Amino acid sequence: MSYTDKTLQCKDCGVDFTFTSREQEFYAQKGFQNEPTRCKPCRDNRKSSRDGGGGGGRDRGERQMFSAVCSTCGAQTQVPFKPDPAKPVYCRDCFKKSRS
Repeated sequence: MSYTDKTLQCKDCGVDFTFTSREQEFYAQKGFQNEPTRCKPCRDNRKSSRDGGGGGGRDRGERQMFSAVCSTCGAQTQVPFKPDPAKPVYCRDCFKKSRS
């Protein structure tokens, strides 16, 4: 299939940008159904603001941490999930020891 460059308008900043024939071919190979709705600078801005630049996922900001007591050594620790009383929670050191 032959593709030709298309001019699209960014839904964030309103600037016209080119959806190149090469990009269209790439989208088709990947099976993407929709054309891009944002220009490259707005896509990059959105990606970096979403999770500190790591890419992927919903808008996270700071990761919520929960206080817990290590099931092995009894030390106070912080974990990135809400502890379940029915399951053990480990501090960083005890977790590393259990993994090796």
